Parts: sequence; C-alpha cells; structure tokens
Amino acid sequence: MLKQHLQQKLLQKLSPQQIQFIKLLQVPTVALDTRIKEELEDNPALEDPSLMIAEEPKNEYDDLNDTADDFDSSSKEENTDEFNVDDYLQDDNQNDYSTSYNNGDDDDDKKETPIAIESTFFESLQEQLDLVPLSDQDFIIGKQIIGSLDDDGYLRRPITSMIDDLAFSQNVIVDEEEVLDMLRIIQSFDPPGIAARDLQECLTLQLKRKEQTPLITKAIMVVENYLDEFTRKHYDKLEKALNLTSAELKDIINEILRLNPKPGDSNQVTTKQLQVIPDFHISNNDGVLILTLNSKNAPELRVSRSYIDMFEHYDKAAMKDKKLKEAVQFVKQKLDSAKWFIDAIKQRQQTLLKTMNAIMQYQYEYLLTGDERKMRPMILKDIADKIDMDISTVSRVANSKYVQTEFGTFLLKSFFSEAIQTENGEEVSNKEVKKILEDCIGHEDKRKPLADEKLTEILKEKGYNIARRTVAKYREQMNIPVARLRKEL
Repeated sequence: MLKQHLQQKLLQKLSPQQIQFIKLLQVPTVALDTRIKEELEDNPALEDPSLMIAEEPKNEYDDLNDTADDFDSSSKEENTDEFNVDDYLQDDNQNDYSTSYNNGDDDDDKKETPIAIESTFFESLQEQLDLVPLSDQDFIIGKQIIGSLDDDGYLRRPITSMIDDLAFSQNVIVDEEEVLDMLRIIQSFDPPGIAARDLQECLTLQLKRKEQTPLITKAIMVVENYLDEFTRKHYDKLEKALNLTSAELKDIINEILRLNPKPGDSNQVTTKQLQVIPDFHISNNDGVLILTLNSKNAPELRVSRSYIDMFEHYDKAAMKDKKLKEAVQFVKQKLDSAKWFIDAIKQRQQTLLKTMNAIMQYQYEYLLTGDERKMRPMILKDIADKIDMDISTVSRVANSKYVQTEFGTFLLKSFFSEAIQTENGEEVSNKEVKKILEDCIGHEDKRKPLADEKLTEILKEKGYNIARRTVAKYREQMNIPVARLRKEL
C-alpha cells in the first residue's frame, strides 16, 4: 500500500559562493597566485589587467544586431530574465580592494638563490668506481651495491637480497664473499663511512681512516665495544671499563661527536628551499604597530569588457531567438562566475585583515617587544568572539597564514596558546612557561643537568604551580632531551 506524507526539516547548506570563499580563505599567499591563474584559464570572462597588452579590445559581437534582424517577427518569444549590465561594470583604472591593501614593499620579481652544479651522491660514488681496475663481474657487483645505498649512505639491504637481484636481473651468479670483498672496496671511497651497514660500522670506518693515535685507538674501542653506554651517556661506566680519566674521556667523546653519522647527506645536491611568503607585515612606528597586507593578496582582477559588450548588444537587439538566448545565457554564467570570484577575493582580504588586526591587538605587547613572556594566552574562540565570526573561519586563517615582524616570520597559529593560572590567580600563556624552562635548561650545569622534578620546583618557586608530567610534556614539545642525555663532561 502506497503512503504519502510531508516532512519538514531545517537544514543548513552552503551556497557555491560560500564554498568558493572558504576554499580561497584557507589558501596561503604562496598558492594564491596559482589559484588565480587557474581561474583565469578556466573563465574567459575574468581578466588580469597586468597580464594584458595595453590596446583597445576588438568588439567581436558587432554582428549580433544583424543576426537578430534576419528573423521573422513571428519568432518573437517571451522575454528571458533581464540582465543588468551595470552589475558587471567596473572602473578598469581603479580597484577598490587592491589599492587600499597594497603594501608596496614586496618585490614582485622572482628571485632564486643560485645553485652550484655538482655531482650527486650516487654519481660521485660511480665516478670513483670507474677509476678502480675491476673485472666485469666485480664492476656489476659494485654498481649493485651503490644502487642499494639509501640517502644517508647506508647499505641496509641484506647481502643475500643483493645476490638474488644480481642473479635475476643481471644474470650474474656470485657468492657472499665476493659481494663482501666489493663492499670493502666501496667503503674505502669518499666520503668516509659510506656503505656502512649500521651506525657502529659507519663511525668505525671513519675513525680507521684517521691517523691512528692513542686517542683514536681508544675512540675505536668505545665505538666497537661500548657504543650503547656512549649513546646513553653512562660516562662513569666508560671511565671504569677503560680506566680513563674525565679529561681523557672528554677528548674521546669530542672526537666521536665530530664524526658524520649520515655520510650520504654531505654529498647531496643543495635543493631549492620553499620560501615562506608572509601574508601580513607588522612594523613598529615609534611604538605604534602598523599592519599591512601583502600586495600579492590583492590582484587587480576585473570582468572582461568584451563579455560585457555582448550583453549590451543583446539588450539592443530587437529580435531574440532561442539560439541567441542560449549563447547569452552561457555568457551570463561566466560573468556571474567572474563576479563571484572577484567578490570572494575581496571578502578574503577583508577577513584576513580583520582577523590579523584582532590578533595584533590581543598580542600587542608581545609584537611590540618580541618577548615571549609577554604573550597572552589566546584561543581561537577569543578571536572569533572579538571579530564576530565562526571559530572555523579563524582556524582557516591561523593554520596557513604567516606574518612578518621585526623579530621574524611566524605562523599565526603560533600566537595561540593555552592559559596557565599562577598562585596569584593570574592567567599566563604556556609559552611563557616554556620560555622559562628553556632559560633554566640553557643555563644549567651540563655536568649535573636539571631533572624534571627540579625544573618543577623552580617553576613553583616562580609562582607557576605545574605538575611534573606537564613539565615533561613541554620539554618534549621543545625537543629537549631528558637530563641524562643532556649531561656533558
């Protein structure tokens, strides 16, 4: 039996314009230019005046009137939706959102750091292999070993696996001893320590390439027999086992620390680093902070004049046939899309400035001095309430945008921190506590580094009532090892 009923629901759906704005909002400056170029290629109704040749555009739609006059009066149909051409008209010489936010200090020229031409890590080893007089079979084994090294310069593949690869791919049958003999030859190549199978062998190879003084001999003994105690900094065990004084052990440790644990990295070609392009600039003008938006965030976009002319000719045409209306409907769709994109870019600039200005006012003392101890505790909700926007909007801005200050370039997310209450009831940022921890560890006696319990006591003396596990969490967040691993002689 069929049944029919009505159901009422309250749903919230985002319009295409809102979705476009959200996507543009979370795009950082470094990727905005690519996004705009994609839109310019996809929508011919959108133009960037800076990319166009300064000349009068040719009108390609002068024949629309003639086309309309060819139709019989009986072909008149009902009027389609009226289009307001003024909605799409813009002053080509004035951009109301680009000039007001243009910083003017950005260098638009793309400057790249020159990279020296040099051999890659594997090419350098191959060149050294070519200079060694070898049989054809040994040469193939050497190439196989070099190709099996990882980026750190280690041979982490089992010898048996390389023997199988040589048999199946090269049709070369060898035994383990032949591969090991070839491995020892490659381990004599530069840089020292190359083709080692573990850290212990890597350090030993480097020490054996040095002049064999008593100090180097003892360092080899430490690496070969007491590497675990060395890495765990059990110096008292090393002194007792090797009958060393503290001064002798200190010299041995310094000698080992000068070795390269990743010899493959030293011959890697310098790669082009991604440059961080700040979205905002904050300057200090005699104690007054001035916020400006990066000019790259405000491109001079406009709606194509030729597409607007098409509308003007359509309005002048006396006859309107179906094909003509379909063509103009397509043009209207492209014009709407261009107008929406320009409005989204404009709204993006306004939201960015509004959010960053609220953050700047909230962290005014910190941005004025650069002292992390003056950073106020701040969460996303604080800024969202201040600018009357959703938390998700503030999050999209904070997670991908950078600001350049006199003290460096920072991700906006770094200005947000949790609040910690002192004994006086005052709320301070956890970054203030981290700064104090960093200062305490930086000035500690490295022969007797401060344990987490001692750091907790120091913080309590300063008025910060924090548990030991919280101190350990902050220390790990700052990538500071435990006290035992910070010990030095």
